[in-house]
Amino acid sequence: MAEVGNIRIADEVVAKVAAKATIEIDGVYKMSGGVVEEVSELFGKKTLGKGVKVEVGERECSIDVYLVVEYGAIFPEVASNVQQSIIKNITEMTGLKVMEVNVYIQDIHIEEKEVVEDLEIL
Repeated sequence: MAEVGNIRIADEVVAKVAAKATIEIDGVYKMSGGVVEEVSELFGKKTLGKGVKVEVGERECSIDVYLVVEYGAIFPEVASNVQQSIIKNITEMTGLKVMEVNVYIQDIHIEEKEVVEDLEIL
């Protein structure tokens, strides 16, 4: 088949696909977007690609994701599931080869009632 032109997928699109694939994983509480994105959220600006950094080439990409996980989740298991989900979704939806997915667990989310119950035991 003859080439009819170029196809370029924006970094933001790849970031949104990666974010969606990430938040669907059990144990992920939310994406961690850093101070600038957290402040933006306070003013009502929500971005699905927050907590994701991507480098997109012509046929491949590399992805970094920053997470807050649920207390009690098994971190290596959550991270592995995130990597697999991102690779599957990016490959199927964009056709890009995912060279690497780096997962950074920035924080854990602890429900207030769990903290109160733990303190009552002491």
